[in-house]
Amino acid sequence: MPRILIAAIGATMLMLFLGPRFISWLRTNEVGQFVRPQGLIPDAHAEKQGTPTMGGLLILFATAVPFVILSSRSTEAMLVLFVTLASGLIGFLDDFTKIVRKRSLGLSGKLRILGLVVVSAVLVYVATEVVGLDTTLSIQPVHRDIDLTLAGYFLLVMLVVVGSANAVNLTDGLDGLAAGTTAIALLSFTGIAFVDGRTDLAMFGATLMGACVGFLWFNSFPAQVFMGDTGSYALGGALAAMAVMTKTEVLLGIIGAIFVAEALSVMIQVVVFKRYRRRVFLMAPLHHHFEMAGWSETKIIVRLWLIARLFSAVGFTLDYRAVTG
Repeated sequence: MPRILIAAIGATMLMLFLGPRFISWLRTNEVGQFVRPQGLIPDAHAEKQGTPTMGGLLILFATAVPFVILSSRSTEAMLVLFVTLASGLIGFLDDFTKIVRKRSLGLSGKLRILGLVVVSAVLVYVATEVVGLDTTLSIQPVHRDIDLTLAGYFLLVMLVVVGSANAVNLTDGLDGLAAGTTAIALLSFTGIAFVDGRTDLAMFGATLMGACVGFLWFNSFPAQVFMGDTGSYALGGALAAMAVMTKTEVLLGIIGAIFVAEALSVMIQVVVFKRYRRRVFLMAPLHHHFEMAGWSETKIIVRLWLIARLFSAVGFTLDYRAVTG
């Protein structure tokens, strides 16, 4: 337990120490955010144009260094770190493409999904062949396990990784929303891993949570830096990998309820508009709907954090009851 706390605190302190220097470097090299065209975002977001981005690189560094030094570097925990870094690399390539092209469009959606599918394949192979994870789907709320074939399990993991990465990416539209919500979800996964006696997994969750908390110092409204797709894809990949390694893929939908709601709002908006030429939400993702309804950015963020805490606690409780019987 002390090492887990030290790793989390170390990640936060490392983030706070390096943050100002990294942000200054980003500004000097004009690594700024390119916002989406007018009409796709609320007008108030136009002023965020040029804010330093790719802060996800610092989140990854602040997580990896304390974790590698203090952990036992077990295969399962290093696999989660790999998925996090690999997902972050996909996001980095997307961010880098935007900066080079000087517009808000980066890698195509097909290339990003293909990259995440490859990451999913590596996750499944190492988890089943090296770590020894079985190919069952555990449904904790009803205490039931469903046996899947290897192909079925790969499809499940692929959906979890691709869905989680893109859902966190969609949530990253308000200052501090994605980082804070991810930190809350990671607290539950850290607790789940700790109760299961998987110290390295718990340490990884706590370390990444600490890095997210440190990042919030600079990313809270008004943000000095954005995490970019580098950060959002990395955080989404990390949540997916933690869910896979702790056999809580179903609970990820509860623990990460805000991410699910954000993704569903986009899907519903697109489907209904294409079919009926009507909008269900004033603007999607969901947080933009509340902005258009007149809520302040800080009010939206705090209220969604509170909802995230509620669902995160529910998810942890369901897993704890499944473990203790």
